[in-house]
Amino acid sequence: MRARAESAQHTKRRILEAAQGLLRERLSMDVRLEDVAERAGVAVQTVLRHFGTRELLLRDALAGEQARTTAQRAAAPGDIDASIAALVDHYEEVGDLVVRRLAEEDRDPELARRLTMGREEHRRWVHRQFGPQLDDRLVDALVVVCDVYAWKLLRRDLGRGRGDVETVMRRTVRSLLRPD
Repeated sequence: MRARAESAQHTKRRILEAAQGLLRERLSMDVRLEDVAERAGVAVQTVLRHFGTRELLLRDALAGEQARTTAQRAAAPGDIDASIAALVDHYEEVGDLVVRRLAEEDRDPELARRLTMGREEHRRWVHRQFGPQLDDRLVDALVVVCDVYAWKLLRRDLGRGRGDVETVMRRTVRSLLRPD
């Protein structure tokens, strides 16, 4: 009986990982159960048996992605270099997908809800990394500097290398945090 339970858990984990992989590649509205099942090496019915519905599968997959994002952007609060490096690591991996999702936000209410949660988490991250004593206008400025659109502008639109992106972000954060 224990082997059966372990096998079921392994299958569920494979399905979840398949869904997470697809979510990193495409918009959630473009993730089909058939694609998840194929990637996980199971039948669609197996996916449904483990998660019930596509919506519940995607909810669990996105929750796992959020935990992954939090871990990926972890750095000691106050360490500007490590914070910016972690942020750019994250954007290098998923920045293009996030920008595509932002462009589709008005077409998918669930996506809009998740992106709002992402914005709120980004603001909390900025506050945690650069100091809870900051006033709201300074936090706003830091949110802008550390936003995925700042990365996109520097990396994709202006063609800057990753190191240049980190340098610009670091310099801007430092100049904002410098006391007058």
